[in-house]
Amino acid sequence: MRRFAPLLAAGGLLASALPLLTATQAAADPVSDYAPSKPSWHRCSADQPASYECATIKVPLDYRRPHGQTLDLAISRIKSENPAKRHGVMLLNPGGPGGSGLDLPLMMQEAMPKDVRDRYDLIGFDPRGVGESSPLTCGLTQAEENFDRAYRPETFPSDVTWARTVADKCREKAGAVLPYITTRNTARDMDAIRVALGERKLSYVGYSYGTYLGAVYAQMFPARTDRFVLDSGVDPQRAWRGMIQVWATEAEPAFARWTSWTAERDSTYGLGATPQAVSQTLWGLVARADREPIEFEGLKLTGDDIRAGARGLFFYPEQAAPVIAALKAAAEGKPQPAGMAAADVKKALGRQPESAPEPARAGGPASDNGTAVFWSVVCGDTDAWPRDPERYRRDAVRDKAAYPLYGDMASNIKPCAFWQRPVEAATPMKTRANVLTVQNEWDSQTPLVSGQGLHRALKGSRMVLALGGEGHGVYLADPRSCANAPVNDYLITGRLPAKDINCRTAPGTAERHEARPGTTPLPLPSTPGRF
Repeated sequence: MRRFAPLLAAGGLLASALPLLTATQAAADPVSDYAPSKPSWHRCSADQPASYECATIKVPLDYRRPHGQTLDLAISRIKSENPAKRHGVMLLNPGGPGGSGLDLPLMMQEAMPKDVRDRYDLIGFDPRGVGESSPLTCGLTQAEENFDRAYRPETFPSDVTWARTVADKCREKAGAVLPYITTRNTARDMDAIRVALGERKLSYVGYSYGTYLGAVYAQMFPARTDRFVLDSGVDPQRAWRGMIQVWATEAEPAFARWTSWTAERDSTYGLGATPQAVSQTLWGLVARADREPIEFEGLKLTGDDIRAGARGLFFYPEQAAPVIAALKAAAEGKPQPAGMAAADVKKALGRQPESAPEPARAGGPASDNGTAVFWSVVCGDTDAWPRDPERYRRDAVRDKAAYPLYGDMASNIKPCAFWQRPVEAATPMKTRANVLTVQNEWDSQTPLVSGQGLHRALKGSRMVLALGGEGHGVYLADPRSCANAPVNDYLITGRLPAKDINCRTAPGTAERHEARPGTTPLPLPSTPGRF
């Protein structure tokens, strides 16, 4: 799981506006002007295998000034044990933005077939600002990290205050660093890793946000792009406000599917014998919780809490039905259904009682590290965020009516409304990219329409679509997924499928790959409000 701790290098206030690079300037490749030192590898820790090695390299804060201020970049590796079959290095990213990938080589080594594993040195890294790579903090409280904010006219002024406060705190804590924690600079860091390792090209497996990072790398460094697997795709045209809004639009068909599935099992769950009746049960619970919060094992759940927590849950009917049944029982003062533990409901809804943040371990990242990097990237990658709070209010009103589960939360104001202007323009997807995209049909964080958008944007790509597949993260996340075999073939041979592949995975609770203690589980990321 992620490790959190304080910023190693904080800067002062940054001017509110920075010059935006032109598309020509943004397309320039400054990495060739910077030569990172060769890594000094060492065993990562005594409780991990000796083959799992770690190192730290220095990379420029701003690649336009390659000999200026630097950041630490923590990297890891597990080398191929078969030199005769070795093809090169495979860089790994778990998503986020803000997800730590340093321990991914351990997980991937365990999950990958030997024929794939033999061909690559597996390379993990904490992206700039994350984990052990000069970690960022904004000093945010637990409440300030939450951005599931329902729209109401009477609370909208406080939503605006929250968004402005987050942006202000980030500038105050890390203003000199903040503009450079972006996808384009992380892609440059990836190429710096390639140079440091002495490799001609990079292969790559990236999940969720990692698909966008991989796509940006393929555009910036096409000649160095080898075998790329982009799993659970971010649509570049939606980056980034649209990627939050797509959670709302695609929750509605997922909810309709859930109501049908659950109605067929009314004798088990007691939520209604028709889809309409199941829908009425859910919305009845929301209305009841808005009048008086439902008390559940130390939590007081409002209707907004139920909407926010269940939004992603409805993509997985077999998990959602018992959770809603448990909430119904709690609302009616009845015993909990057999086999449904309170902890399971809390986890499914992404809720725990309010508590003080865990203390940071000495020298590690702060508790808000993932959130700080998330906003730095999604606000700093693009200048497409509206700057007028009134625009957010209008959109939230519109989308609450159109997409009642999550529309207002998706379109409500975000800190990006008050962020400084980006240093660079977003990356256009114009260069051919012979990469493999992978997608589940029912993915709550990067829904199918998003994965299809990534595939369309990358001319020359192929797509493997697991029809019926449920879950965020496909390759190796579910051992029974029909997508695993074509991805393995591509990574072994380097040959893309002749055409897109639609295969079928049986729906239902997936046998998700479980991590060994101290490693990161798949699918990634596990945080509901991340990519």
